[in-house]
Amino acid sequence: MTADEMSARLEELTEADSPITYGVVKPGEPGEVLFIRGGDIADGSVLDKQLRTITCKTSQQYKRTRLRGGELLICLVGQPGQVAVAPLSLKGANIARQVGLIRLRREINAEFISYFLQSPEGQARLGTHTGGSVQQVINLGDLRTIIVPTPPASEQQRIVTLLDEAFDGIAKARANAEKNLQNARALFESHLQSVFTERGHGWVEKRLGDVCAITSKLVDPRIEGFSDLTHVGAGNIEPRKGTFVELKTAREEGLISGKFLFDESMVLYSKIRPYLMKVARPNFNGLCSADMYPLTPRPNEITRDYLFHLLLSKSFTDYAIMGSARAGMPKVNREHLFEFRTWLPDVERQNELSAQLDMSHEETQRLESIYKKKLAALDELKQSLLHQAFSGQL
Repeated sequence: MTADEMSARLEELTEADSPITYGVVKPGEPGEVLFIRGGDIADGSVLDKQLRTITCKTSQQYKRTRLRGGELLICLVGQPGQVAVAPLSLKGANIARQVGLIRLRREINAEFISYFLQSPEGQARLGTHTGGSVQQVINLGDLRTIIVPTPPASEQQRIVTLLDEAFDGIAKARANAEKNLQNARALFESHLQSVFTERGHGWVEKRLGDVCAITSKLVDPRIEGFSDLTHVGAGNIEPRKGTFVELKTAREEGLISGKFLFDESMVLYSKIRPYLMKVARPNFNGLCSADMYPLTPRPNEITRDYLFHLLLSKSFTDYAIMGSARAGMPKVNREHLFEFRTWLPDVERQNELSAQLDMSHEETQRLESIYKKKLAALDELKQSLLHQAFSGQL
């Protein structure tokens, strides 16, 4: 069966007294009801664990829809094209105005239509693209005229049964891959934590300001000699990884405000939103944003590699977050940064521990890459099965 062998406009498949609409709630009802927003619809499901509630008075005031279960829900704004069938467990819940509601006739399988609209063919008809950019809004009037397949009920159920079974297996495989990804990260975090809670013989407690400094000065990135240097901002560092992405020169970015010079001896630390843990060891000279600290390790006090891992540790991150919270904004000021205290071994031991952490970090990155590829492959498999289902190949 292909999508066009038997088809109809979506509005032709709705109940006679229930057009595609937002609907209203019965007046005067007391209490609170669950509230479904566009962001609560993802991967063919309603994320019911994150739903908010609103009062029935608010629901009545804004003319919110009350669900009875089994309706087709489509996100119209934000992440348009996300589709789900409202489970019976959400009977009585409300939907926001950025969610389209469709009550289909009894002979039309809502899960079948939901699967079609999630498929590459269905997403194309909705005007969205599952693998790339999306339009910002799906117009409710346009939604009514979308053409969807309408094979016999038995064929609808056959396809739904096959896809249910396949997607159940994919969901389990995805859960395992995500668990393995979490475990890989947790193993490295545990190793990192053990290093920076160690108190070996000869270790000395010191302030961060005693072992490193900010020696760079702000320069004008428009000046010749600086304009062709690579620029690093917080957005160019991947959280927790220390790797750079999408680097450009100051000239290419058209920078005009002052930037810090840095070189290969320094560690770059983003002072904005410290919970993101954006730390890097550059292997090139360049310019960094004023929202970053270019930290120079003091010789015979701390090595660059040890400083890098220290700034990624839970103890330092917790300290940085605490300071940024007191400041009333997610930013670590210089004074608070340098007051952080830690126990340090001698430089030789620092080199040994850093080498161990680098090996552990590299292995973690390798495992993360494997599991992320598995997750991407599972997503591709899901789209492939949906395409096969609605092109007569399933």
